[in-house]
Amino acid sequence: MTEPAGVSPRYGRIVVVSYNCASFVNRLFGCLLAQTEQDFELVLVDNASADAAEIAMPDDSRFTLIRLDRNLGFAAANNLGARGARTEWIVTLNPDAFPDPDWLARLYEAARRHPEAAMFGSTQLFEHDPGLLDGAGDLYSVFGVARRIGYRTRAVPPYRSGEVFSPCAAAAMYRRDAFEAAQGFDKDFFCYCEDVDLGFRIRLAGGMALQVGEAVVHHVSSGVSSQYGTFALYHGIRNQIWTLVKNVPSALLPLALCGHAAALAVMFALRWRGEEARAAGRGIRDALRGLGGVLAKRRKVQRARRASLGAVARVLTWNPLAVLRRG
Repeated sequence: MTEPAGVSPRYGRIVVVSYNCASFVNRLFGCLLAQTEQDFELVLVDNASADAAEIAMPDDSRFTLIRLDRNLGFAAANNLGARGARTEWIVTLNPDAFPDPDWLARLYEAARRHPEAAMFGSTQLFEHDPGLLDGAGDLYSVFGVARRIGYRTRAVPPYRSGEVFSPCAAAAMYRRDAFEAAQGFDKDFFCYCEDVDLGFRIRLAGGMALQVGEAVVHHVSSGVSSQYGTFALYHGIRNQIWTLVKNVPSALLPLALCGHAAALAVMFALRWRGEEARAAGRGIRDALRGLGGVLAKRRKVQRARRASLGAVARVLTWNPLAVLRRG
């Protein structure tokens, strides 16, 4: 394994995690080298890809490759890529999220205008149809369900800017000190909902999240994981339960647990069938099996909480219909 090179501090470190997607990664390198803002360093963490030999690292001292001998998952690999950074910002970028040339400049501009914010999100357009939103930040329901804002709605400029619950880590920027204070992503999540969990913990510590409408990426969306069937559903179900148990303040926890159980019941009754239902069932089973460790984490998270109950409640979504739909 190669550690990031000892370069002089830059404003941001971009962390990219790859797994069997060399063609995406190579295209992404071109997008980053074409950025109007070049004050960054990049760490690519490859999760033991079968096509790792096809990755064409640029001849640029700012670019570092870490090759792993096994797949650690998105969460742990991002933490490894962020480790040792001396930059002010940690930027997470999926290998299938191709940024417009001014993407990084727009994020940096927003950070300078809003020193009160700890997290910034990007506008995600579908790569196959830029007229559709893949997301404009994440919302989090009081019933313990996370959803991408605007998913599959028409994308009409100017794109949404302003406060969101948390940014989608497919193209997000975190203040390094806040990221490190929260101890980064929860490696036990492996992937999916780890960004909502991290955003929740940063919010509990007093940080806020802003969506930057002008910072645009074109996202293949599950371009890496879609080949694995119900993989995303299993991890999403399990990890949303863990996110709820870890982070929701005690005064809201009974409502969140009851609402989440009701939402799962509705999805089983109306939507999930066959392999999907079995994957969701496995997700619930494994979430319950892991509750001992999650409750231990909850005690630490809640002890470190600085945000008031009112501040947390204000940024939650209370509309029950948001539980059953995206957008």
